[in-house]
Amino acid sequence: MAPSSGISVGPDGVPRCWWGDSDDLYRRYHDTEWGRPVLDDRRLFEKLSLEGFMSGLSWLTILRKRENFRAAFRRFEPKAVARFGARDAARLMADAGIVRNRAKIDATINNARRYADLVDEFGSFAAYV
Repeated sequence: MAPSSGISVGPDGVPRCWWGDSDDLYRRYHDTEWGRPVLDDRRLFEKLSLEGFMSGLSWLTILRKRENFRAAFRRFEPKAVARFGARDAARLMADAGIVRNRAKIDATINNARRYADLVDEFGSFAAYV
């Protein structure tokens, strides 16, 4: 249960959001990534993709699989993912290291294909977001 203040002080003495102190992976994520602006287009595409895969699951589940996702989706390089076809989708569906949901996989591939249009129109993905 979250403290009434929403702040938890971890064993290292660092105050964090209550959820950010529940697991070592969450601690690292909270302390180095959460709430910090991201302006790098590839990292933004990764975050968008991982958020989509999280739907119906916990963020911790996705964090635990993040390196597997990065390998499976070519480090979330949008141009590479945009070239994924039926064989890649089948490969991803067989990959136990990621969330194997066909709709989420197809959405990520489609988003990669739409990414180029947004960069053309807005100059960068970060400018669009």
